[in-house]
Amino acid sequence: MTDQIELKERVSNAADITEMRAAVITAAGRMEVRSVTLPAPGPNQVRIKLEGCGVCASNLTPWAGPDWMTFPTEPGALGHEGWGSIHAVGRDVTGLSIGDRVAALSYRSYAEFDIADADAVVRLPDELAGTPFPGEPLGCAMNIFRRSGVESGHVVAIVGVGFLGAVLTRLAKSAGARVIAVSRRPFSLDVARDMGADELVAMEDHYEISARVKEITGGAFCDVVIEAVGKQWPLDLAAELTRERGRLVVAGYHQDGPRQINMQLWNWRGLDVINAHERDPKIYMQGIREAVDMVASGQLDPTPLYTHRYPLERLDEALNATRDRPEGFLKALVTF
Repeated sequence: MTDQIELKERVSNAADITEMRAAVITAAGRMEVRSVTLPAPGPNQVRIKLEGCGVCASNLTPWAGPDWMTFPTEPGALGHEGWGSIHAVGRDVTGLSIGDRVAALSYRSYAEFDIADADAVVRLPDELAGTPFPGEPLGCAMNIFRRSGVESGHVVAIVGVGFLGAVLTRLAKSAGARVIAVSRRPFSLDVARDMGADELVAMEDHYEISARVKEITGGAFCDVVIEAVGKQWPLDLAAELTRERGRLVVAGYHQDGPRQINMQLWNWRGLDVINAHERDPKIYMQGIREAVDMVASGQLDPTPLYTHRYPLERLDEALNATRDRPEGFLKALVTF
């Protein structure tokens, strides 16, 4: 009873809200919005009134309905790129207040509200007021870049310019690298140029790409190559573009089965291979905090990369666009 009284004292003026809208995936490629009970924060947790949630390509395999998926999903499930304002604060939470605008690492953010652990929340400064901030993918980009070891003077190839590749292009250029962007769509190459890429190479013919990068680099190939597609061919290509004793960074999300590698090439060139995905929540949060600082200071502006926005009722369209990548698509946000 004491906990209930304390919680009531630490909620917003909208404390009479008892239900929320949340997306539920009901079958492969099908979803609906349902009214469900508003979740309550436990000790060391906060409830966030979400402004929006980014749509991640990692959602696409569950959306396709593989054998291991169970339907219907929990309300809000798959959404993990949310941001909004703290609506309620659980017992034992310190340093966070109702009304604080935050990005969070939580996992049911295709909904009007979500619960996050207090140590999985990053406060957004006034400089970001009114600005969308899907913290998880921005933090992921920061962590990948840190692992890549890019330095001033390096020649860096980014293989695949979606949202992640575009942010990495900007980060590499800001670090003083010469950046070669390799991507399939003319639109994404235009984005790479806007983000600072020095050279643009269309991802069409494998041997022509290799020959072009060899020409650009005077035969040496690249100090660092970041693969940001998550498919077999781009991974093969990325290895071939990496110089002897260079660094191959795997940033693509390879979720659709095993991969084969040309171990003879990797061994002969003595490549350093970095699997740059992080799973430690503390490192995730470090990346999000670094992203907040970069965006707030004006060193990184991801806003032009949020090309498509959808209301919650059209989450299915957002997921399909993320899969099909129509002309001009880079990153979808679901907004409330």
